[in-house]
Amino acid sequence: MPQPGSAHIHSKTTAALSGGAQVDLQTAEPSAVFTALNTSPKGLTQPDAEARLQRFGPNTIREKEKSALLKLLRFFWGPIPWMIEAAAVLSALIGHWPDFAIIVGLLLYNAAVGFWQEYKASSALAALKANMAPEAEILRDGEYKTLPASAVVPGDIVRIKLGQIVPADVRFIGGKSISIDQAALTGESLPVDKTVGDIGYSSSIAKRGEMTAVAIGTGASTFFGRTAKLVASAGRGVSHAQKAVTRIGDFLIVLCLLLALLLVGTLLYRDVVLAAGWHWSDLINILRTVLVLLIASIPVAMPSVITVTNALGALALSRKKAIVSRLESIEELAGVDILCSDKTGTLTKNQLSLHSPQLFAAKDEASLILAAAIASEAGSTDPIDRAIVAGLVDKRPLSNYRLQEFTPFDPVTKYAQARVTDQNGNSLFFCKGAPQAVITLCKLSGDRAGKATACVQKLASRGLRTLGVASSDDGEHWSFLGILPLEDPPREDSKQTISRARDHGLQVKMITGDDVAIGKEIAAQVGIGQNIFSAGAVFAHTKNMDHLPKQVVDCVEHADGFGRVFPEHKYAIVKALQGRGHQVAMTGDGVNDAPALKQADCGIAVSGATDAARAAAAIILTAPGLSTVIDAIDEARKIFERIINYVLFRVSMTLDIMVVVVFATILFGFPPLTPIMIVLVALLDDIPIMTIAYDNTLLPKNPVHWNMHHLLLGATIIGLFSIAQTLGLLLIGMEWLQNSHWQSWIPLNKAQIQTILFLQIVAGGHLLLFIVRSRAAFFSKPLPAVKLLVAIVGTQALTVLMCGFGWLVPAIPWAVIGLVWLYMIVWMFVLDLVKKGIYRHLGDI
Repeated sequence: MPQPGSAHIHSKTTAALSGGAQVDLQTAEPSAVFTALNTSPKGLTQPDAEARLQRFGPNTIREKEKSALLKLLRFFWGPIPWMIEAAAVLSALIGHWPDFAIIVGLLLYNAAVGFWQEYKASSALAALKANMAPEAEILRDGEYKTLPASAVVPGDIVRIKLGQIVPADVRFIGGKSISIDQAALTGESLPVDKTVGDIGYSSSIAKRGEMTAVAIGTGASTFFGRTAKLVASAGRGVSHAQKAVTRIGDFLIVLCLLLALLLVGTLLYRDVVLAAGWHWSDLINILRTVLVLLIASIPVAMPSVITVTNALGALALSRKKAIVSRLESIEELAGVDILCSDKTGTLTKNQLSLHSPQLFAAKDEASLILAAAIASEAGSTDPIDRAIVAGLVDKRPLSNYRLQEFTPFDPVTKYAQARVTDQNGNSLFFCKGAPQAVITLCKLSGDRAGKATACVQKLASRGLRTLGVASSDDGEHWSFLGILPLEDPPREDSKQTISRARDHGLQVKMITGDDVAIGKEIAAQVGIGQNIFSAGAVFAHTKNMDHLPKQVVDCVEHADGFGRVFPEHKYAIVKALQGRGHQVAMTGDGVNDAPALKQADCGIAVSGATDAARAAAAIILTAPGLSTVIDAIDEARKIFERIINYVLFRVSMTLDIMVVVVFATILFGFPPLTPIMIVLVALLDDIPIMTIAYDNTLLPKNPVHWNMHHLLLGATIIGLFSIAQTLGLLLIGMEWLQNSHWQSWIPLNKAQIQTILFLQIVAGGHLLLFIVRSRAAFFSKPLPAVKLLVAIVGTQALTVLMCGFGWLVPAIPWAVIGLVWLYMIVWMFVLDLVKKGIYRHLGDI
């Protein structure tokens, strides 16, 4: 079995405590290890152990924890929070307390939602610490004592029994053998048998046997601790979604500042230079106008709408057996173009089964399997024994043999043996184990030995594990019955799922801790490809996994998968792919997967994953198999489309309001909207549009990304036409004020013109959403979801009533309301043509 990360992940050399030269504690002779650690098989004294505890520190994982206050304050920092905070300060300065209360409420709501989602996400390091052995049997002052595992120091002698967790990295020094389950650390699908001189890794679990060992690494110096350190250093930092919102905020801030300079400059020129005077009331009026512009420029509800849309999307994903721990991961998952999948339990069943038996002296397959079953331990939970017994079509013949003596698998002899008596009282012997060991036991030679060896090699080349089976009448002369191949077969849906992933524009790479041959066999069966490499060979000369040579990155990008992969390799694979501009999803279930899960754009902990894997992941699957991942990607892409549609609508509308406020103030000398109207626009437009999370949308065939250039350009073009629509209505209104004929028909004043623009912007915004939510004509399928439609129709009815009866805004005649709606419906078809032209020339936004 491989020794995980001997070149990278584990501390290879330790300064000798005895003052001598450094020694490779993983490979040195036990006597050299004792000398280097200044210890002996008798263990340490308590004073010596305490001195070493002071020198090396406790056998725990240390972590840096940010204060909750700093985590909370982070949500008040950034372009959009700055804009909201500036608006709040300005409204307080000029005494607009209702505006101040609403703005501060939205600011606090955005921060509270983000903080709560971060608080709910578990700490990967905390989960890793939870996996540490709580207690250990340590030889101190000549006797074994049960002490906290944190007290283990280098040089301690520890005793490890069945079911116990290995408390530190150790070298086994006494006892016959022990079987260690280190799958969560190394990805190996079967327990590993250890004998004297072998290494045991911290947090692996003893499955059989008992041995004593000397601790060679504790805390952060263990394989487990170094994995935890990778988890702490891993992570993409700011997500693509956060970067996108920041860019949108930057774009609006710059535009707001330019428009504010134009507005303030014009007002100062008009009020100070032309009027040849200055009054404090002029300053208040300018500040009030700037406040209107500032409020108009802030997409105050954008963080909330995106959060709520993601939260409702997370609920939909939970119905597809995918639990979301970080909301922004939904958008990351939608853009994933490479999926790095582990093999065992995800592509395969994680359940060994018999392949086609290879007969030698056995008369048929049933008798060969029966012989192997007799040489298996009754009631064993060992996956090999269970696979053999499950392979018996008829289990009744087992009752014909009475067990007299059973010798469990011995890592030295490499086989298990049973002595039984048959129905006639005859004593018989059966054994199963490593083929070469059984071949030697049977003393095969010549062609028979060559044939058996060739058979084993052929099966191994196909990635199959093999067992040799033999029988004897006297325990001295053995007959080689045959070879039993074992495999962890692919899940029934794996091949179809891989094909479906390709149809979705995804490249799937297999990442496994098993042999390359096993990886190639499974890859061939599920249709991934045969370009599978040994991770150890690819990364052999790489010292810094954060800075990989170009040839290594090229290999990673073009490979179909990797075998013999350890934690630092998985982490490096993800980093390399991200460095080439790919968005990477990584599936995993063990401690060894945690660094890569955290580093990936979207880490996915599969069903049955360890606490460490679940804590490091952004999405946790509750159903086995890869098909759940593809289902989650489908749902994530739909959610992403809804968010893009909302952002396109919101930025276009914000541009419309900003520009109209500035130019109307400059051209006509009064703001087209009051501050309370602008706040009402934000509430009436955005709150019902939160139901966009339920909207029907087409499923994109390929990964979707934040294309900010196209998004902002498309929003600007639509915004310019929306500006034309609103300014056109304003010009009509101003002309109406000057036209005595129209005034005699329906008299209007400036306050009512403001209400008309308020109605047009609220209603026009929702009509614009209907336009941008579809790539084709706005009336084509998929039609809006019922919840979205009901929310918008209800809002529009409320807005019409507000304008007709004068609730919070000056009332306008019902006939004018009808004319405004007729005007907007005509513009709806114009804007729809503009939208289709944008998509035709820009492609995807």
